[in-house]
Amino acid sequence: MSVFVATALGALNLFTFLLFGWDKLAAVKGGRRVPEATLLTLAAIGGSPAALLARPAFRHKTRKQPFGSWLLLIVFVQAAAAIVAFAVWRARTLAP
Repeated sequence: MSVFVATALGALNLFTFLLFGWDKLAAVKGGRRVPEATLLTLAAIGGSPAALLARPAFRHKTRKQPFGSWLLLIVFVQAAAAIVAFAVWRARTLAP
């Protein structure tokens, strides 16, 4: 993985984590909320580790459905894609 990709994913995850915290603060104070679609989009483009960590850290959206189901589906699809990508990469590197 290139340094650029690793840095971008790190920044995306930090931003995702902070945005979950911002949304929790807005929920408590009655302020303007972050749309669920935005939180799920950030998870889908690579911020899912931060989203999974932020939910219990902020006690935010832990019982909210269908948000939780969508987030778990995103994580499952990402994990499946990573496994397939690794299998393809390994098959190509071991092929004669």
